[in-house]
Amino acid sequence: MKIRTIAFNTFGSLLRDRLIILFAVLFACVVLLMMAPMLAFKAMTNTTNGVQMQGIVLSEVASVMAFVSGCGSFLAAWAAADAVATEMKSGTILAVMARPVKRWEFLAGKYLGVMMLMGIYVLLMFGLSYLVAWMGGERIQSTPWVLLAYPMARYAIYGAMATLLVTVLHPVVSFGIVVLVAVLTSMVAPGTTASGIFKPWIRMPLYAILPSTSLLSEDRFLTITRASLNRTTWLEHAITLGYGLDYALVFLLLAMWSFHYRSLKRD
Repeated sequence: MKIRTIAFNTFGSLLRDRLIILFAVLFACVVLLMMAPMLAFKAMTNTTNGVQMQGIVLSEVASVMAFVSGCGSFLAAWAAADAVATEMKSGTILAVMARPVKRWEFLAGKYLGVMMLMGIYVLLMFGLSYLVAWMGGERIQSTPWVLLAYPMARYAIYGAMATLLVTVLHPVVSFGIVVLVAVLTSMVAPGTTASGIFKPWIRMPLYAILPSTSLLSEDRFLTITRASLNRTTWLEHAITLGYGLDYALVFLLLAMWSFHYRSLKRD
């Protein structure tokens, strides 16, 4: 009950956050600009170039969704860091704890509120993927649930990571570290061009320690021409999603342990 109340209050405060509102406005403007070429591609499609245009549309859909998906990771990190830091900075956490509320309940409620925000974001992203494909005159064939579950698992990792960092660091620093981790994760993944920058003895430990968010990318299933789910078994889905949720749980438990020893006085 306490966790649920904190979660809903956190969710409401995040929706009213000025930085998040500004992010939403700028984000919407950029997405609209990126979607504009879809109308041109749709007008250019005919019976002779249908297959070629289908590939172009898929490429454009992937570009738009990669941008949207990446922004979601940063939103999850900032929302998680800001949700905890705001209570600490304003001193309202002392009033919350006086109810009484255990520290782990407070942190769990904050995290759940952030995940509620990201759930709305994923639903909007899901609808946007179909809208972009429709604007290009195509239809996405992927099974819908994978386009919802995979980004949520990924955002759970970044949200939990930011929650842990903000228990000991400033929210801006915490956000910056999460961004750095996200960039390094994409660079050390096998098969990427950037992976050649690192020596093997550096790249392999980083790849083992950092979260393999590429496994949790819905881009692997975002297809117009065929359903990729047919090539992935339920066991593989369960293992991959379990890996992401387990990674997030470890960070969240570490955050609760760290927050237990954190002073609740204003910084």
